[in-house]
Amino acid sequence: MNLEDKINNDIKEAMKAKDQARLRGVRAIKSAILLLKTDGTGNVIDESAEIKMLQKLIKQRQDSYDIYVKQNRADLATTEKEEMDVIMQYLPQQMSAEELEAKIKTMISEMGASGIKDMGRVMGAASKAFEGKADGKTISGIVKTLLS
Repeated sequence: MNLEDKINNDIKEAMKAKDQARLRGVRAIKSAILLLKTDGTGNVIDESAEIKMLQKLIKQRQDSYDIYVKQNRADLATTEKEEMDVIMQYLPQQMSAEELEAKIKTMISEMGASGIKDMGRVMGAASKAFEGKADGKTISGIVKTLLS
């Protein structure tokens, strides 16, 4: 079952259960899928494109959540957090920071990277290797720490 079919089923289930938070999150994913399908590029939506789309939705909500928290708007922050939690359920299992650090250490030693000047090369490989399993900001922080 692809993501679109799963989302359509989950919309029905959320409506039956009258779960408004889940319904908002799932509808946001459906909207993003429709936008991706009708963007005019004609690209096929594969698992990689779905993961990127979900990560983008989470990042948008995280940015809004941070702004609402700074402005003491708990009502709006709660809505964003609920939607973020729903969207995260459709992403693959995220790697822990310790697991990610161990794998990046191995990657750095295999590449022979020695200093911060090699960060771009390591980041490119790490971003591809851990796509969908870790946040780019987290990967960047770990790589920078290990190469410093």
